[in-house]
Amino acid sequence: MEVQTNVKKTVCFFGHHDCPDSAKPLIRQRILELYEKAPNTEFYVGNQGRFDALVLSVFKDLMQEGEKPNFCVVLAYHPDQAPMPDIPFEFTLYPEGIEKTPKRFAISWRNKWMVRNSDTVICYIRHWHGGAAKFVEMAEKKGKTIINLADD
Repeated sequence: MEVQTNVKKTVCFFGHHDCPDSAKPLIRQRILELYEKAPNTEFYVGNQGRFDALVLSVFKDLMQEGEKPNFCVVLAYHPDQAPMPDIPFEFTLYPEGIEKTPKRFAISWRNKWMVRNSDTVICYIRHWHGGAAKFVEMAEKKGKTIINLADD
């Protein structure tokens, strides 16, 4: 396997709120594959649903194992409004401009930001309706690489 240390890749995650626990090993495998090929890879993940929770648990596991993945929890709400006690502040990102967005549109704004700022989307999409599917379709239209773990 060729390691590309100078390549900067950015990956984001989208998945259904009812994503099964069985997806966790698939998430881990894909993260490690990308991380090993390009150690400079930066990962963006939200914090709203089951899929996001699984992704975050993989990053926590990797950190406990001594790995140092470069990941950020991209917040839709200011940390003062929605604190995250189990995620250290240095692993969060509050995108510039989101503070001007009405609260009811914040998650959508954040997800569009993640699509714009990523090269690759890792997702778990079994049906093509709902929020996760909408943002994966948006990423596909923008020519992003899509890795659908539900296909594995």
